[in-house]
Amino acid sequence: MTQSLKVAVVGATGVVGREMLRVLEARNFPVGELVPVASPRSAGKTLEFRGQPVTVRAIAPEVFEGIDVALFSAGGGTSREWAPIAAAKGAIVIDNSSAWRRDPDCPLVVPEVNAAAAKNPKKGIIANPNCSTIQMVVALKPLHDAAKLRRIVVSTYQAISGKGHEAVEAFERQRAQLAKGEPLDAADRKLLEGQLAGNVLMHWSRDVASGYQEEELKMVFETKKIFDDESIRVSPTTVRVPVITGHAESVTVELERPLTGAQARALLEKAEGVVVVDDFANGVYPTPLDAEGKDPVFVGRIREDVGNPGGIQMWIVADNLRKGAATNAVQIAESLFVG
Repeated sequence: MTQSLKVAVVGATGVVGREMLRVLEARNFPVGELVPVASPRSAGKTLEFRGQPVTVRAIAPEVFEGIDVALFSAGGGTSREWAPIAAAKGAIVIDNSSAWRRDPDCPLVVPEVNAAAAKNPKKGIIANPNCSTIQMVVALKPLHDAAKLRRIVVSTYQAISGKGHEAVEAFERQRAQLAKGEPLDAADRKLLEGQLAGNVLMHWSRDVASGYQEEELKMVFETKKIFDDESIRVSPTTVRVPVITGHAESVTVELERPLTGAQARALLEKAEGVVVVDDFANGVYPTPLDAEGKDPVFVGRIREDVGNPGGIQMWIVADNLRKGAATNAVQIAESLFVG
């Protein structure tokens, strides 16, 4: 049943935290009282919610008194320390970091795929998956239901905002410096792990033993956990591209039962949370700009895999700050509290 809720947003002054406020407002989530929370250095700042100023509070145990839902987007360290405290105070915690995704007692939820997993979390903590995983599994859910996924090969083209506001600012400085013929700032190079302006990079933490990046290994583990199917094989490559907002993915799937391109398109056109934008003959396919500021997952270039008959290839795009983070978290809360 819908009720008036006391909602905390932890990390409210960050790029995803601010997006969470916008999503709560845009989706008319039943917020009776909003408690924006951040580090002590941000305490006292003023944010706007529903046209009214709200004052940011410093994180402390007492800020979680009476909280119904706590949306966390303040990094793994903060979540590991404070999410259990918020849950012990009676809040349902929905955490956007990677801190709880591998915990078997914390469900990893994408509402269009496995909303039921969010019911009665043992620790009171629900994990929001990685942005690149979220948009992929939303698009693959109808294919999995119809024909069962056997293998996924995915290459991502990820926007800079996924690394945070400081990375966006560093990129903008790099772009301006290149335009003026000036040397690139060393601190920006360090933050971005190279020159991103006019370039693409693979700059996530590296697992030397396997040769994979942390971002890639997240997609492997999270896909299996969300679909509750350890047999699905995932072969990922993740890349940062000079785009501010909006992740894109090239995805090829091998299925237990073959599908035609037409069958896959028909399934996707009926799928929850998916918008098909697919008229490639006329140059129509989704781009990051099309997805920016929007909640759905956009899918195009739906076609049969010429290298593996019966398989399907597609192009998947979503706003990484919305569906890839803030919107998915709010949708989890809606699945629990909005009747």
